Amino acid sequence: MKIIPRKSLQGRLRVPGDKSISHRAAMIAALARGRSLLSNFSTSADCASTLDCLRALGVSVERDGTTVVIEGRGGDLSAPSSALDCGNSGTTMRLLAGILAGQTFSATLTGDESLSRRPMRRIIEPLELMGAKLSSQEGHAPLTVNGQRPLRAIDYEPPVASAQVKSCVLLAGLQAAGCTRIRERVHTRDHTERMLRWFGVPVEEREEGGVRLIALHGPKRFSARDISIPGDISSATFFLAAATLLPGSELVIEEVGLNRTRASVIGFLQKLGADIQIERARVECNEEIGDLRVRGVERLKPTANGANIISGALAAELIDELPALAVVGTRVAGGLEIRDAAELRVKESDRIRTTVENLRAMGAEVEERPDGLRVAGPARLRAAHLESYGDHRIAMAFAVAALTADDASELSGAASVAVSFPEFFDLLEAVSE
Repeated sequence: MKIIPRKSLQGRLRVPGDKSISHRAAMIAALARGRSLLSNFSTSADCASTLDCLRALGVSVERDGTTVVIEGRGGDLSAPSSALDCGNSGTTMRLLAGILAGQTFSATLTGDESLSRRPMRRIIEPLELMGAKLSSQEGHAPLTVNGQRPLRAIDYEPPVASAQVKSCVLLAGLQAAGCTRIRERVHTRDHTERMLRWFGVPVEEREEGGVRLIALHGPKRFSARDISIPGDISSATFFLAAATLLPGSELVIEEVGLNRTRASVIGFLQKLGADIQIERARVECNEEIGDLRVRGVERLKPTANGANIISGALAAELIDELPALAVVGTRVAGGLEIRDAAELRVKESDRIRTTVENLRAMGAEVEERPDGLRVAGPARLRAAHLESYGDHRIAMAFAVAALTADDASELSGAASVAVSFPEFFDLLEAVSE
């Protein structure tokens, strides 16, 4: 795909429903008793994989565009007739494994080549502590879950900061006897906790010696509830970055999720000098939501010491946004440094390596590190042949980079955006000048 440099982004748009919330809404609705209507459900291929897996488990799922109706089965699913294909979705595989751990049958979870390379020991360990039996290919998919009812409640501290691991254990905890506790030293996105509360499941949270403790008592039965899903902040980030980097832009992104564990990208960009304002902020279905108005700026310069370093808890909060932020870093006085982000190496691609290679192709000076990178700035990017490596976030990050280059760039593998944001290029074209 050829991408032509643009002067600015203008107008208003809405990004698709939040992918993380859509996954969780569908799965928890499937475990509820009764009918749930999910509005603004994600258009991503990943979330379609979740719906397909639920259908294969005997759940009635009706879909009309972005509206999904699910007839919950009260926690009792049916054994699938074949392997459950999770496609490219690690969220589908890891969270669904937690649900399957408390069933009375065995099921095998498979995925595409990329998903089959991603680590699954991180969920195998806690689920086996809870009483389920799992088998895998040396810690990778295909993953077979032999359910056990009831499961045993556990007190568990994940060895990696991962909302997927936490959510897997909490969903298993719905089917466990006793109090399941998760201890987080680094806070991760809390959509599962919020969604469970929306469905009437009490989830306790408190700080204990610098550790965040999340607990729920099981086994738990609960009733269906309708849900309106906010726009995906991770998808919105690509437009925030593009509009910021193109002086003269004025863009409004409507109805975006502003969950405190996901919206750190807004504050971080503001500290770099981006002009982003939040409008019509409110709470819907236990999630913060609002509109984002972003204006282009002539230059980016950190407004506080250390504002151009992403590390520790902030790196975990921004994990999906880091490729786009690395692109923004090429325009920051003093550049941008990313640390403590080794998790990027086990995503759909090795996102540290793929980000570094594309930035270097565009003439940026980049240092690759085991757990991150450092990009020098400010720098003017040049046109280049860019590669998505089959990774949707790399494709979108470098589409943004190409908008700011000195001439037209070629992006290979652009179709990979369908994994999370199939409308991306159409929306980008609609607001580009």
